[in-house]
Amino acid sequence: MVKLVNKEVGQVGYGLMGLTWRANPPSQEESFNAMRTAIAKGAYFWNGGELYGSPERNSLHLLKEYFTKYPEDAEKVVISIKGGLVPGGMNPDGTQKNVQRSIDECLKVLDGKKYLDLFECARVDPNVSIEDTVSYIAEYVKAGKLGGISLSEVGANTIRRAAKVHKILAVEVEFSLWCTDILENGVAQACAELDIPIVAYSPLGRGFLSGQFQKYEDIPKDSYLRFFPRFQPDVFDENIKLLHEVEKIGLEKGATPAQVALGWILAHDRKPGMPQIIPIPGAITSARIEENMKPVTLTEEDMTALDGILKRFVPVGERYHAGGMTLTWA
Repeated sequence: MVKLVNKEVGQVGYGLMGLTWRANPPSQEESFNAMRTAIAKGAYFWNGGELYGSPERNSLHLLKEYFTKYPEDAEKVVISIKGGLVPGGMNPDGTQKNVQRSIDECLKVLDGKKYLDLFECARVDPNVSIEDTVSYIAEYVKAGKLGGISLSEVGANTIRRAAKVHKILAVEVEFSLWCTDILENGVAQACAELDIPIVAYSPLGRGFLSGQFQKYEDIPKDSYLRFFPRFQPDVFDENIKLLHEVEKIGLEKGATPAQVALGWILAHDRKPGMPQIIPIPGAITSARIEENMKPVTLTEEDMTALDGILKRFVPVGERYHAGGMTLTWA
């Protein structure tokens, strides 16, 4: 079980993105119900972002409202917030001025209703050294205003460089049956060597591995998913083949494809050469959260079968559009 800022947070966390970053976000009551369910089922690590919504309405505003109504839950949960982008935009800005602005804004919005446990810049600014950016965040840790530092979408070399400046408590990267990059690019190895847990975002391939989309038309017309390359109509039918194979294993195990996909991630947890891993599936309904909190335990035979499937079915299309929120892997 993963421990962050000296707290046990469970084996599966909760991603807050969908509660505020969508065309038609759920109501406050619906969001609160989802958040209460997450706690009730043991998801004590919550991941949000200054970018998940607008400067006027994002994860931080929702968290403030939630912990104002349920102050008894504040100590139960560890929150990690992504920031460090140009206000209202998606471009990274790791300068001292913007890092300070971003953290100060997080603290202002939370208004003392919840301690800021972890902060990370959503992407690395190519114009500012990671050493400098981490040093700016570290000042808040030293001042007691922040629990610790995490990193987001970084490469192995960046992780090692950052860790020389200040202790890194977590590294958030995409990891799923749909995105296995960290197994080959050295990120998992670096985290294992430095004893840094990996926070696996989009563990269900942005919903693709949940089974909710069987054809392109199933994606809501106002969904941001329609902008991702792997969801485009010309490649959708090819990419859905991976889901169908995962569904077959799920039927054998009496589990949903989402539970198989999450089980696959957890099967890598602390294997030789691997760090601790906590997936953070997002969901807006209590039913989905309850499903995600019951990942299936996979056998070695299951893992071998899934490895064979991954060799046969390689996702078509990039994770992000060129020029969008891209990776650094530096």
